[in-house]
Formats: sequence, structure tokens, C-alpha cells
Amino acid sequence: MVVINARFLTQNITGVQRFAIEISKKIKRLNGGDVKFVCPNNIVNKDLAKELNVEVIGVRTGHLWEQIDLPMYLKRINSPLLLNLANTAPLFYNNKVVTVYDLAFKHHSEWFSKKFSVFYNFLIPRILKSSRHIFTDSNYVKEDISKTYGIRSDKITTVYGSSSDVFVNRNVQKDNYVLAVGSIEPRKNLVSLISIFATLDYRLIIVGQKNKVFSALEIDELPENIKFTGYVSDDRLVELYNEASLFVYPSFFEGFGIPPLEAQACGCPVIVSNVTSLPEVFRTSAVYCDPFDIQDLSNKIQLVMNDEAMRTDLMNRGLNNVKRFSWEMSAKIISGTIEKFK
Repeated sequence: MVVINARFLTQNITGVQRFAIEISKKIKRLNGGDVKFVCPNNIVNKDLAKELNVEVIGVRTGHLWEQIDLPMYLKRINSPLLLNLANTAPLFYNNKVVTVYDLAFKHHSEWFSKKFSVFYNFLIPRILKSSRHIFTDSNYVKEDISKTYGIRSDKITTVYGSSSDVFVNRNVQKDNYVLAVGSIEPRKNLVSLISIFATLDYRLIIVGQKNKVFSALEIDELPENIKFTGYVSDDRLVELYNEASLFVYPSFFEGFGIPPLEAQACGCPVIVSNVTSLPEVFRTSAVYCDPFDIQDLSNKIQLVMNDEAMRTDLMNRGLNNVKRFSWEMSAKIISGTIEKFK
């Protein structure tokens, strides 16, 4: 039996949680009764917890649950293999595999709260070295983990993310706005994006919410053509992706980049940064910008918005790019790999 650490069900859904949720659903279908999901009692997504048949264990929550209650429970049931899908894992439990999505906390601690940065820089390298195997979401991050922490590359397996089934192209009439989706945090480069749209006639809609683990992002009073929606449901997000004329993702640092892939699945043309993992994931299906050059980002937005033929070509390239990725295929890679450690 494999136990899956489902603490991600107590957290709001961002890219990490999206990956963990989709992989968990596929692994359950592939492995049936051979996997068991466990979680603290402060579950946010109760319907999904029911679908995964989650068992609530322990009395603590958060990191204390993960570091105390979870390993105590595992030792009581003969120390089975533990699969961790959301970066963190019990430090003093060695029969585990872990999934780490990027090393932004290591390379750019200024993007995070001091408490989070200190904690992750202490915890993650020790978890990586004590785990039996490591999964990550791109070859870029695989090489970064290996180089940064001196871990053998054969101990790390790349498992790509994907776009969930709800994100589909509805072939609706496009509206004249640009869309951005992601956590409201410094690495997403929203300050540059906002400064650009202060001088453009297009509307900009930004979907996302602030997270306490990230350092403060100060944004002055917004022009009338820029709207923050906060967190939205998947149904609403599908509508926004489908209706947008362009999706822009000028991030400084990404381990994979699920939102622009979701946009492509909905038939929306995409501009992404030319850094970290994004060229690996999007190849020739997107227009690339230099996230450190505001003028380049502005020029690329205007180039695509003013060229309908280019947008159509990007839409078709994006729809083809999405076909390269599959949650089921990724779950099979994880299942096949952990079978060796059971």
C-alpha cells in the first residue's frame, strides 16, 4: 500500500494544488485500493476529499500535522511508502518520495515572506536528500535541483503538468481584453503588466488572490481599464479564458506554468516569458517576451492584439501544444516509479 499525503486539500488551489489534485484523482483510478489518502481535519475541498475517500488523522493541522501527526500515524501502520505531492513532507520519515515544483525560494528569497523563506530553505534541501525519489514538473527544475543541491539526476523524474478536463475551447466570440492569471505575488511581474496597460487602450483582467507566504506587492490605484477579480471558480475561469483575445504570462520564474496551458486549451493565444521552464513547455506555440524589459512586453502585447491572423495561428498552435500533456500519462509515470519503492 502507498499512503498519499493529502494536506493539499486544506489549501486554496494554485498551480501546486492543481497538480496534486489531478494526479491524485488519476492515481486513485489507476491503483484503486492500493492507495490511501490521509489529511488533517481542516479540509477546504470536501467534495474532492469524499471522491478520494480521504481518512482524517491526527489532531494538529498545517506543518505541525505533517511533521508530527503524519509520521506517527505511518509508523503505527508499519511505515508504508509515503507519496508527497505538494513540496513539503515529514522530515524524519525516510520511506517517502516527494514532489518539488521549483527552487524560487532558494534563488529569490525576496519574493517570499521571511518566515516562509527561512522555513523552506531549511526544510526542502533536507527533504530532498532524505527522500527515496524526487518528482518535479520540468527538466529545467530537474537540472536546477541536481545542480543546486548535488543530487544525482537519476534520483529525479520529470512529470509534466497538464490542463484539466474542464478547460475546453468553446469557440465563442472573443472580447477585446487581455487576461492574466496567477497568485498575486512579485514573481508574476504584475507591476510591469499594470504599468503597461496604464498607457494602452485594451482592458486587462487579472485573476488571482494574495497569499500570506509571499512578500508584499504594492500596487497603486488602478486605471479604469484594469480589473482584479480575486479568486474565481473554474467555471468562471473557463469563460474568461475563452472570451479573452490574449493571455499574458510575464513571470520571472516558473517550474512549469499551468495557467497559460489552460488558456491554450480554451483557444486563447498566449504570450509567455522566455525564461526558466516556459520555453520547454510552450516551444513554438507562444510568443515570447523578456520579462525584464517592459518595452519588449508592451511591444509583444500590441503586436499580437493588432494582428488577427497571428492570434488565429497562435490559437491553433496552442491547441496542438496542449495535446503533448496528459494528467493520466503523468500519473502513470508516478505510479510506475513508486512501484519500485513499495
